[in-house]
Amino acid sequence: MANLTGQERARYVQNMFTRIARRYDLMNRLMTGGQDVRWRKQVIKLAQLTSGARLLDLGSGTGDLANEALRQQPNAHIVAADFTLEMMRVGQERFGQLNWSATDALKLPFADKTFDAVVSGFLMRNVIDVNQALREQFRVLEPGGRIVILDTTRPKQNLLSPFIWVHMHVLIPTLGGMISGVRDAYTYLPDSTEGFLTAENLAARMAAAGFKNINFKRFMFGTIAIHHGEKES
Repeated sequence: MANLTGQERARYVQNMFTRIARRYDLMNRLMTGGQDVRWRKQVIKLAQLTSGARLLDLGSGTGDLANEALRQQPNAHIVAADFTLEMMRVGQERFGQLNWSATDALKLPFADKTFDAVVSGFLMRNVIDVNQALREQFRVLEPGGRIVILDTTRPKQNLLSPFIWVHMHVLIPTLGGMISGVRDAYTYLPDSTEGFLTAENLAARMAAAGFKNINFKRFMFGTIAIHHGEKES
């Protein structure tokens, strides 16, 4: 991956998610011990949706976050956007009531100030330009709108580091290969976690994009974080 250009990496990631789409949600449950369900609930709570709010679930995948948003706020207007068609096809089979959009996170096909909130789950580590993705999310938010990001984060070194390494580099690829038949995808995912920004660095990038009142919280031994911030009114 280190030798790939930005566009080559984007194609690799798109192809990878196409191949694992049918087993993506099952693997998320297994890799996180079911904790990803709780994290998604927290993401939507932090989005603070009101009746009639307009929400963009960016990098929606199969639509778990968007569906949780509908559960919490049935009167919200939600767009589930992703750049992998097969992931959205799986999502349509599960959540046909969602509005789906084939979307590039670096060039959103939406007008300025379209949404009251933008959320994402495990998107940002896969984009080839984090700064541009954040600028686009800032652009499409209404003043006073909220951004919430659920993603992996580079873990700090501690006493649990050897066990975290085994979980990420041995257990996850082995389990992923057995269930999805695509072991290389579940080698990429742990590698992308270690190669991604620290929670502090992502918060700094959010601030550089213009967001205010930024906070984050780590989960799962420091390998997951939820960031949230606001676009000033």
